[in-house]
Amino acid sequence: MKVIICGAGQVGAQIASHLSLERNDITVIDNNAERITQLTNTLDISAVKGCASHPDVLESAGARDCDMIIATTQSDETNMIICQVSHSVFSIPRKIARIRSQSYLEVNYSDLYRAEHLPIDVIISPEKEVAEAVISRLEIPCAFEIETFLGGNAQLIGISIDNLCPVINTPLRQLSQLFVNLNAIVLGIRRNSKLFVPDPDDQLFEDDQIYIFTTIKDRIRTLEIFGKDVEKGDRFIIVGGGNIGLNVAKKLEQNKQNKVHCKLIELDRKKAEYAADSLERTVILHGDGLNLNLLEEANVSQANALLALTDDDKTNLLTCTRAKNSGCNFVLSLVNDSSLNSLLKPMGIDAYINPRSTTVSSILRHVRHGRIRAVYTIGNAEAELIEAQVLGTSSLAGKILKDIDWPEGVLVGAIMKGNEINIAKSNTILEEGDIITVFYNSKVVNQVEKMLEVGINFF
Repeated sequence: MKVIICGAGQVGAQIASHLSLERNDITVIDNNAERITQLTNTLDISAVKGCASHPDVLESAGARDCDMIIATTQSDETNMIICQVSHSVFSIPRKIARIRSQSYLEVNYSDLYRAEHLPIDVIISPEKEVAEAVISRLEIPCAFEIETFLGGNAQLIGISIDNLCPVINTPLRQLSQLFVNLNAIVLGIRRNSKLFVPDPDDQLFEDDQIYIFTTIKDRIRTLEIFGKDVEKGDRFIIVGGGNIGLNVAKKLEQNKQNKVHCKLIELDRKKAEYAADSLERTVILHGDGLNLNLLEEANVSQANALLALTDDDKTNLLTCTRAKNSGCNFVLSLVNDSSLNSLLKPMGIDAYINPRSTTVSSILRHVRHGRIRAVYTIGNAEAELIEAQVLGTSSLAGKILKDIDWPEGVLVGAIMKGNEINIAKSNTILEEGDIITVFYNSKVVNQVEKMLEVGINFF
């Protein structure tokens, strides 16, 4: 598949990295020569320097025979024009655009993106995607990371192991024997800042961070087995009244099953006033979320969760630490810079969301067809969980799981046959049409991709 990616920022670069590993023909367009050089030196891709909305630049990038264009520049308007030119001049079949401004995303204006007006096939809104990710975290406060797979029927859940865990110092092999009917498996363990794929004889120790794959119906039981409380709260404090904070507050207000009490703190007066006009039940506090007196005024010690959702990583981290020290049960931070992840645990931060990783995962869900349905990156690209379909021409079809020569550092999580999802067993037979989830160390990504590449059929 031939793909043009417009914008070589972190989002565009990550998408280029994922798609190039699958041997797609990738060309990246960006005005920044330094970014272009860095990408072409590290990835097997082509690049063009220039403005991606200009027809001559698109043509030089190969738009005449392109299958898909992904517009991820910093400008909504540029992304829209890219899609318009791609459609009107080059007839590119599939066009994906990242749109940030909430005005462009109003339901009343959805006709704007029809083929005869502004032809965009898929719109990705980072703010809305991140807001949904925040809400999913609140459903499981004990988790520091969550991602959904298999049509919303299974999740990868990251939790920290403490001294209350009843299965501490227990070999993983024994867990499957103790809980025979439990659809859950430990796919990854981070210990002393290093992430590894465990063997059946590996044990869990205090202070480990683990990644569990489980079905939605077995989620609560699974977490209880690992000593985690799944009780939801109804008192929240949001720090940051930008697009993400505002979207989260709106979603909390829309929760009809559990009426919540929410307070939003915003430093910018105009944003605070706009939030007050946009929200119905949320209490708006104008001021600095780092101010201890303001946090106390918001009754932070009685809050079930504080969500630091500003656009500044340092502010988010420090706000969470201050709230935690003031008695808040659960704190969540937005963290754009993945190099800061190692600081989260020492600072007492319970959960985090990386907006860029969330955006990349969302785009890849719409990009992938055929065998690969989703890819989720763990931590600072330390590992990945891939959801893939077994095709009839694949070398995996018809094989027993234990007979497949997977590279070291690979573990199959769950297998969906029809509508039934089960954790993979050594005697499971992979059949055509099965959907499998595979967790692997990023060092073996090329080998895993090669095992899945037979019979590729994207369109």
